[in-house]
Amino acid sequence: MRYILSLLILILIASGLYAALSNANKASFKQKRISCQQTTTTFERVYNQTKLYEAIKQLEATNYDIDIQIDYSKYMKNNLKDILNEKQAINKLHTVIKPFLKQENATKDKLLIDFYIYENDKEDKRKKGDKCKLYAGYVMLEFKYQGILIYKIQTDYMQNDISDMNERLTCAINSFISLK
Repeated sequence: MRYILSLLILILIASGLYAALSNANKASFKQKRISCQQTTTTFERVYNQTKLYEAIKQLEATNYDIDIQIDYSKYMKNNLKDILNEKQAINKLHTVIKPFLKQENATKDKLLIDFYIYENDKEDKRKKGDKCKLYAGYVMLEFKYQGILIYKIQTDYMQNDISDMNERLTCAINSFISLK
């Protein structure tokens, strides 16, 4: 009987520790690494740690290409199409990246930045709740090196006139570079 009681107490202690540690991990997952990520909803993830440093070096060496896709709203009046096209968006991203560049060093393997802009379609019937309608859209950057996804970040922009988009792009680039 004493053996069963000891075993039961040990199981309770172990499960309590497990619950406490798993909750601590959940909280740290939601923490933001740098202050600009707290401004709007921002998600980031490192997919490949081993090539991360080399990918950052390629960006700093001006050795990158940009692919872009813009997803304009379909159900509501489109605000973004009148103020931003693909060429303007690429120029915007180049302008944001420029202060982070160190030296030009062309190599065979370039960093690919997949740049995706989404205009929030507030009249889409599939939206669940009013929280989905608070932001104007989001930008997502995927950094790929040697055909491998290295890092991905998505951050909301709040202004329909995209006046805060440069700030959000700067945050995304800074978030990537700060990982080195």
